[in-house]
Amino acid sequence: MDNPPSGSKQTRQSSDLPDGRPASGNAVQADGSGQAGDTGLTRAGAAQAPVFSPLTDQDVPELEFIELLFFAYRDFTGDPDRLLSSMDFGRAHHRVLYFVNRRPGMPVAELLDILKITKQSLARVLKQLLESGHIVQKTGSTDRRKRLLYPTQRGRELVVRLSRPQSRRIHAAIGQTGQENEAAIRQFLAAMSKPG
Repeated sequence: MDNPPSGSKQTRQSSDLPDGRPASGNAVQADGSGQAGDTGLTRAGAAQAPVFSPLTDQDVPELEFIELLFFAYRDFTGDPDRLLSSMDFGRAHHRVLYFVNRRPGMPVAELLDILKITKQSLARVLKQLLESGHIVQKTGSTDRRKRLLYPTQRGRELVVRLSRPQSRRIHAAIGQTGQENEAAIRQFLAAMSKPG
């Protein structure tokens, strides 16, 4: 039999297997490349290939709003983040401080329901805020099993400092949008917090 021309691809058919078993799938080229039936390898390669076209509203509806909310949240949280980081606190500490100041005497169970975090995560944050003197914990007068959370004066002062730059940012944004749109903005934000 004549040898194949130099540079041509040799095809290993099912009969080429040493034990005579039929080869599964399509033929495999001698250089390792697969035929059209090599879907597993083809899909894996395609999934890792670079995509050069940008994501658009055709891929995800309301994409512009998603992006605007991303930047708004970044800057809205960025102002207090800088102060929190200087105290070795994070956003979880801020959220706890905020709601305890808004509702002094809040039970721990209610705070868990609002924040949607685990007991372990909340316990770690509360421990730090209790030790730093920003929050105190009291036993319920009618139900001694309840743990009620109250801010201290130190905790009140901190949450005011954290909230002021956020308040200024909201006030400026409403001013640019128009006071007549304030009710619509409130309605939009309230609707965003509902389950989708």
